[in-house]
Amino acid sequence: MILKAFKEKSNRKYVNNLLATRQSNVNDDKIKTVAVLLNTSEFHEFEVFRVYFKELGLTSPKHEIAAFTLDDKLEHNKWNTHFSPKDFGWKGSIKSVELKDFINEPFDLLICFFKNPVLQLNVVTAASKANFKVGISREDERLYDLIIDVDLKDINIFKQELKKYLNILNKL
Repeated sequence: MILKAFKEKSNRKYVNNLLATRQSNVNDDKIKTVAVLLNTSEFHEFEVFRVYFKELGLTSPKHEIAAFTLDDKLEHNKWNTHFSPKDFGWKGSIKSVELKDFINEPFDLLICFFKNPVLQLNVVTAASKANFKVGISREDERLYDLIIDVDLKDINIFKQELKKYLNILNKL
């Protein structure tokens, strides 16, 4: 129990160090590849995003959806990447090869569609090499380049607002 608390503290410190040195890398490049980060205990309708990408004209086969779950036995063939708390070590180390690949892929857009603060999701978001990060949570604003503060049930409002801001930023 004490070790778990120390492990969480080391991971929080890792996230804070990443965010302290983070350089926002927003540019005028068009979006071609998109990644979505979900918490399955909050939102599990991942297919909504695949349909949305098609609506936006984003047809790259490199789109990915990563799902965080507390239940490691959950069927995860619906997502490209699946991870749980056991995939994280001390000081932000990642044990899963799939998750490491997800983090190191330089996606043009990372959509973090979760509200509740989960340390593991924050580690993935902070460590991600994505160029433009969009979130819906105001828990730690340093994680994102754009925050669209909507409830999880308001997915259609989120999609409309995201499209509007991507057009304003000349990303579509």
